[in-house]
Amino acid sequence: MDHWTADDIPDQTGRTALITGGNGGNGLESARALARHGARVILAGRSQTKLDQAAEAVRAATHEARTDTLVLDLSDLSSVRDAATRIAETETVDLLFNNAGVINLPERRTTHDGFEMTVGTNHLGHFAFDAQVWPAVRRSSAPRVVTVSAIAARWPIGRLDDLMSEEGYRAMGAYAKSKRANIVYTLELARRTASSPVEALVVHPGSAMTGLQRHGNGALSRVVTPIAARLLMGSAEGAAWPSLYAATSPYVQWGQFIGPAGRDQTSGAPQARQTPRRRRRPRGGQAAVGNEPAAHRCPLRPRRRGRHPDGRLRGQGPTALLIPTALEVARWPT
Repeated sequence: MDHWTADDIPDQTGRTALITGGNGGNGLESARALARHGARVILAGRSQTKLDQAAEAVRAATHEARTDTLVLDLSDLSSVRDAATRIAETETVDLLFNNAGVINLPERRTTHDGFEMTVGTNHLGHFAFDAQVWPAVRRSSAPRVVTVSAIAARWPIGRLDDLMSEEGYRAMGAYAKSKRANIVYTLELARRTASSPVEALVVHPGSAMTGLQRHGNGALSRVVTPIAARLLMGSAEGAAWPSLYAATSPYVQWGQFIGPAGRDQTSGAPQARQTPRRRRRPRGGQAAVGNEPAAHRCPLRPRRRGRHPDGRLRGQGPTALLIPTALEVARWPT
């Protein structure tokens, strides 16, 4: 879809979308677009005040919009449990957006439950929420789960055998690990739900200046980030397009990785992209190895003989640590 925009979203009347991080950035833009096309939106976030403001902004853009709010702190599993229980008992969720996240925390912090904050919020918090809200997803006749990763998943930083950064912390290394975890999680979810109506997809939004960039490592970051925003980054509205395309397009396949079509993948119409492969660090003067050429259809479905898209056999290597770690957080329903 070379020219797809949010105006191409089909009618969503009768469908309910739950968006984590729905009080700002990509989440709020997704909520505005879905409400404009008839969906009821549930905005989830940590602050009730900010959620109320976001809901008001959605209704201001679409007067007949139907909105609800859900207080959810993904860094606190008791909050995750309370929020998920409320939804699981009373709602039908047709579109579940795992959108919230943190990035570039200047020093290592831990969640309420002792996990490293970036991985704990971006990956484990969403895993726990999805697992416990699953009854609401299963009530839908055609549910989709859209998880927001990032092109940072291919960055050559962040050891997966030190998932909680206990042996050493780098802000962007922790972020890259969490975004690789999002992809592995979606792959496993797509595999487990392959015989059901559920479609699980992962997206990356490109680059946009949203509240996610509020954390910086010193004065240099505060100077460089606004300049980069003007020269390189797209709009928050455009950054929401991959999520919206994945959630609503009739042309997607379960397990696909959706990102901007632009050459640098920072902006542009959404399309299926090559699953990010982690770049190998240059050795002996050799150039780093990057992604394979993008293909029109590039699902995350397991390859033959049980291989992951990056060629690693299931159960081997540090990537295999992601699912067992998540299983310690929440038992996935059978």
